[in-house]
Amino acid sequence: MSKKDYYETLGVDRSASPDMIKRAYRSKVKACHPDLHPGDLQAEAMFKEVTEAYEVLSSADKRSAYDHYGHAAFEQGGAGGFGGFPFGDNLSSVFEEVFNGFMGQRSSYGSDAERLRGEDIRYDLTISLQEAFAGVKKTIPVSAFKACEACGGAGGTDVISCPVCGGRGRVRRQNGFFMMETPCSACGGTGKTVKHPCSECHSTGRVKVTKKLEISIPAGVDTGVRMRLTGEGNAGLHGGACGDLYVFITVEDNPLFVRDEANLLCEVPVPMTVAALGGTIQVPTLDGKPQEVKLPEGTQTGYEVKLNGLGMPLMKSGRRGALFVRVIVETPTHLSAKQKELLRAFSDDSTAVNPKTQGFFDKVKAFFE
Repeated sequence: MSKKDYYETLGVDRSASPDMIKRAYRSKVKACHPDLHPGDLQAEAMFKEVTEAYEVLSSADKRSAYDHYGHAAFEQGGAGGFGGFPFGDNLSSVFEEVFNGFMGQRSSYGSDAERLRGEDIRYDLTISLQEAFAGVKKTIPVSAFKACEACGGAGGTDVISCPVCGGRGRVRRQNGFFMMETPCSACGGTGKTVKHPCSECHSTGRVKVTKKLEISIPAGVDTGVRMRLTGEGNAGLHGGACGDLYVFITVEDNPLFVRDEANLLCEVPVPMTVAALGGTIQVPTLDGKPQEVKLPEGTQTGYEVKLNGLGMPLMKSGRRGALFVRVIVETPTHLSAKQKELLRAFSDDSTAVNPKTQGFFDKVKAFFE
């Protein structure tokens, strides 16, 4: 059975640049890597095809030979079959990029400092709209690991390099033709073992505590904003650096105002008589200072007034958005007999104009005609 064309396998043209070939391979390998699709024989077969194609096309010499002689260049000892040539640094770097981006984790190929660094932690904080408007200081309880005081973060005494991995924190294993590096299970990837473990931290070099932190929330903060507190996350293993604390903000809904980024909307009920005759209404603001808004005669439900500079502050500039006041005309209930009589007389007066009602029925008439 003839092999599939390498360019076709990666989905690129024969004129594709090395960068295009690399990007194509990175995309393909995410969809079929055996570690991401365990037990999927079809994915495993596809992975072998894609990797074989990339190993040839990523090398200038092998690509040139393939362009001239096709698959025959690597058969019968021509250039060493796929099982014969080693994985180079080019291929290893691509695998590292793929797994770092796809899994969202630090590379196991990182430095000792990176491997020993503590984990980042998350804290969800809910505040009111008034607090988001003015800015606020909050004291929050955070559960995190800190360096063990009993052993100074070392995990115990007589700390030596792990005899299994030789202090590298990683071991290599063969998976068919593919060589993988994984964290050493003997030392947990730290590269160190302790002959006499600390009884307080059980050789980890850290203990869990609950601490209280005071944080300042800036004015104008909105739901989804993430604040980073450097070094306030978990302490690392065996004296490693601390991770970071990320505080995720949620702003509560408010009974008076609806927020749209820096703008606010306030719906104000207005008596029918005020809407009909016109008048002045009081509108609340987050400043705590009511604003007067004048309504014209014949104000209808949905009428809006824009008050510039009375919305939420912008975090970067401090400028404020607008407050939109929307009128809701309220129909009175529980009328007395006299009030009903007056309204009937008003309704019978042919001089009264209901512009929206008249406009609606004009449209209905035109529709049926």
